Amino acid sequence: MAKLLVKFQRYFRRKPVRFFTLIALYLTAGSLVFLHSGFTGEPTVSENEPNPIEGTSERTELQDLGVLQLNRGFKEAPESLNPARRFGPWFKSTSKDTAERSKVGDYGGTWSRALKGRNVREKEEDRAKYIGCYVDNTHQRALRGVSFFDYKKMTVFRCQDNCAERGYLYAGLEFGAECYCGHKIQAVNVSEAECSMECKGEKSNICGGVNRLSIYRLELAQESARRYGSAIFRGCFHRPDNISIALPVSQVMLNMSVDKCVDFCTEKEYPLSALAGTSCHCGFPTTLFTLHEREDEQLCAQKCTGEDFESCGTAEYFIVYQTQVQDNRCMDRRFLPARSKQFIALASFPGAGNTWARHLIELATGFYTGSYYFDGSLYNKGFKGERDHWRSGRTICIKTHESGQKEIESFDSAILLIRNPYKALMAEFNRKYGGHIGFASHAHWKGKEWPEFVKNYAPWWATHTLDWLKYGKNVLVVHFEDLKRDLFVQLKRMVSLLGIMVFEDRLLCVESQKDGNFKRSGLRKLEYDPYTPEMRKMISKYIKTVDTALKVRNLSGVPDDYYPR
Repeated sequence: MAKLLVKFQRYFRRKPVRFFTLIALYLTAGSLVFLHSGFTGEPTVSENEPNPIEGTSERTELQDLGVLQLNRGFKEAPESLNPARRFGPWFKSTSKDTAERSKVGDYGGTWSRALKGRNVREKEEDRAKYIGCYVDNTHQRALRGVSFFDYKKMTVFRCQDNCAERGYLYAGLEFGAECYCGHKIQAVNVSEAECSMECKGEKSNICGGVNRLSIYRLELAQESARRYGSAIFRGCFHRPDNISIALPVSQVMLNMSVDKCVDFCTEKEYPLSALAGTSCHCGFPTTLFTLHEREDEQLCAQKCTGEDFESCGTAEYFIVYQTQVQDNRCMDRRFLPARSKQFIALASFPGAGNTWARHLIELATGFYTGSYYFDGSLYNKGFKGERDHWRSGRTICIKTHESGQKEIESFDSAILLIRNPYKALMAEFNRKYGGHIGFASHAHWKGKEWPEFVKNYAPWWATHTLDWLKYGKNVLVVHFEDLKRDLFVQLKRMVSLLGIMVFEDRLLCVESQKDGNFKRSGLRKLEYDPYTPEMRKMISKYIKTVDTALKVRNLSGVPDDYYPR
């Protein structure tokens, strides 16, 4: 045997080409045998094993994702390793749906994507059923629940997921990037051809059209998911004088509970639910019922007849909740009908709440705000004026953080938003390292970034205000803390400077929608004070300088909570 191997070795050493040719033939033959075994015949299924083609609904979900290799000779991965699609408890699938989908079989590559694109609505009926294309407009929304926009990453599933998590029955997509939720469709059905805009986040799906909604009915797995647990407690209030006008819809409920009254008002599409003993009233916040004068909650402390641990108010003092129904009286927004020749600045130091103020102004006036800069993330979230040049004249005011004389003098008037520097610096540091609603990491706070940031930005906080007071024309000073504490009065001042006549009912609507999509969660707070004694000493000097400058101009000084730290 050894002699034979030596002969082969000498032979191929003299003829290397033949050696490599033999190796190539061997590999080719092996590949052909492998491919032949993988593509011929049907998969063998024993009597004790479930047929993979007639499998459970969990298997079928994997088929839809193209991860089952039904006709390949490979072993199936353990069930725990199979990447199941994230549906959630609010989806349901019937055995009939499962059987129909299992007949589809396995598809791969381009054919699978094409099939999915054509049949996406039928394929997704296990989680939501497509209802049709409906008319929508800014004055009378077809779906009157919550809404959100994403002009970059909107998908059908994302919209359905957000609406379902909040317990809504319907999810609608519009203009390729807008998502609306609701419990009732209040619009007429139109031709499918009118819903023709692709989703911004998935080109294979349709997300409505211009003033057209592609609406899905969410298939809830459990009826309990339809309870409105996210209703917001507003407080105890005295009975309005003209209750039939202030709260136009009411019903007697002998077995009263908070859930029953909130459910009733939600079904009637009202944002306020008022419990008055055994009576449930529904309506909007209006000048007849502003929700500005809260009473002592003890006056409303009467136990519900149908619930042991909740108060349901009395005939004179109402317990009020805000339902999931969105108050659409202030949701319409557009560009100015005629180009303005006056440029009004919404000026602030970074981190002072400029984006939030823009949100409030847009809701209050119905017109888009512009920006001295361009922030794609803000545009994608619905600030459509972000893309316009700041001198386009199509926006009601222009966001700016500039503080130079030349830049300030280019504006005809300004709203100057001032915030506590301790809060503003931390907010801007979070935005810089965590995004508009994110947070800086622990390493950033403890590293060299934070001290360097305070050193550079704290002086700017003072000079920004001083420059606008010195060079600005017709400057209205608004303190962020006052805007939070008394939004109705402060927003009224701001709108007045903008030259827009706004009804008080619209401002009351803004109060109920005040948070918007850019409120940073308060859940992640630092467990320590990041300011050193040296930092506080420096910032206190700047606060005194700004306070003096405001008082010299007969303006109210900085709020008391700026001192002490």
